[in-house]
Amino acid sequence: MIPLRDINPTESRPVVTYVLLALNVVVYGYQASLSEVAFTELVHRYGMVPYYLTQDFRVDSLSTPLTSMFLHGSWLHLIFNMWFLFIFGDNVEDRLGVPRFLGFYLLCGMLAAAAQTLVAPESRVPMVGASGAIAGVLGAYFKLFPSARVVTVIPIFFFFMIRELPAVLFIVAWFIFQLLLGVSSIGRAGEGGVAFFAHIGGFLAGLWLLGLFMRGRDPDRGRRRIGPRQPPEGGLH
Repeated sequence: MIPLRDINPTESRPVVTYVLLALNVVVYGYQASLSEVAFTELVHRYGMVPYYLTQDFRVDSLSTPLTSMFLHGSWLHLIFNMWFLFIFGDNVEDRLGVPRFLGFYLLCGMLAAAAQTLVAPESRVPMVGASGAIAGVLGAYFKLFPSARVVTVIPIFFFFMIRELPAVLFIVAWFIFQLLLGVSSIGRAGEGGVAFFAHIGGFLAGLWLLGLFMRGRDPDRGRRRIGPRQPPEGGLH
């Protein structure tokens, strides 16, 4: 399933979401400008390599769970991640506020990296991408806006349907998909490909961290927007 947009307007401008989007695009633009050799060297230097954190420890690898969040393996990898962030990030930022959302996003990403490291501690394959942090955003969205509607493309064989789904249904389906593929990849998690356990770990981190980051915030902020849509004054025409 591919989300097209959510029907869940915000009350504030999502500054952090826009900055993260721009930063990721700029960084990948720089990556794409490099030669193949330089691209690979950059990914190995700033991507997270579990082996260098758990087996052959290197001090300069301590920052890679953070820096790896801003690197991507391809334009398609970048586009999918940024599209999910664009759709779901603004509402979570609206509820948390600017500084808390930034901290929440970065911490979810680092915990996602830790989850992947626990599953494949001997992997020498660099992990890159923002998907772990964005999975945390999905976890927060799941708890904050379960009744919001997500306009979704649903592929059925060679056909595509567009339907409005409740956010809770879309996100549960997404998580089950990650869980099934993650379980099926156990034993091969260190061989490259999609880091499904980073997605799972990031999502669970988002569920867990939301309560901490919501302390002192208005729990009803934005909640009135996600109920059933009301007709305009004067009735229907």
